[in-house]
Amino acid sequence: MIDLHTHSLFSDGVLVPSELVRRALIKGYSVIAITDHGDASNLDFIIPRIVTACRELSKQWKITALPGIELTHIPPETFAELTRTARSLGAVIVVGHGESIVEPVHPGTNRAAIEAGVDILAHPGLITREEADLAAKKGVYLEISARKGHSLSNGHVAAIAGESQAKLVLNTDSHEPGDLITDEFSRTVLGGAGLKDSRVDEVLKNSKELAEKAKGRLSQ
Repeated sequence: MIDLHTHSLFSDGVLVPSELVRRALIKGYSVIAITDHGDASNLDFIIPRIVTACRELSKQWKITALPGIELTHIPPETFAELTRTARSLGAVIVVGHGESIVEPVHPGTNRAAIEAGVDILAHPGLITREEADLAAKKGVYLEISARKGHSLSNGHVAAIAGESQAKLVLNTDSHEPGDLITDEFSRTVLGGAGLKDSRVDEVLKNSKELAEKAKGRLSQ
């Protein structure tokens, strides 16, 4: 299992990074990204601590822990600047908190995150074809979510991505231990989004591809 969107108690998760990573390892994960919620107020606090934790945990256990951030409910106009800041602080996975249908995300957030070049647009809700086309052009991955609520628009996201050739990834958006899933269940979630076997394999391959890109950034 490769999961590139999770949260620790550095935002609204319930586990310290070490327990989150340990539980993921026992669940069968090979890669986990810790992407706590961030905005202009806390990037410089969260990211360096996650960087340190992920470096040490990856050394000790047979799992790759990647430091990241989820830019959350920020003014769309600030996405480009905060994405650059997050990367400069050591985030190798930058997630944009997309226009989920279950939260009051500011209109225009999907487009702003894509234009800023985030790695993943999380739970993008009723993303438009134009936005998905832009994601495909910019190399931004669209998320199929295993999280309750956000997953309600998975079918729409999968369909739009198929039309636009935008790449999909599957993430849990975990906040507590019970949110972590197995590789087998990830396939069930993708099937529930309407994806057939060949596209399910493609999504899982995309997760591996993005994880490898992020690993490469660690050595830069």
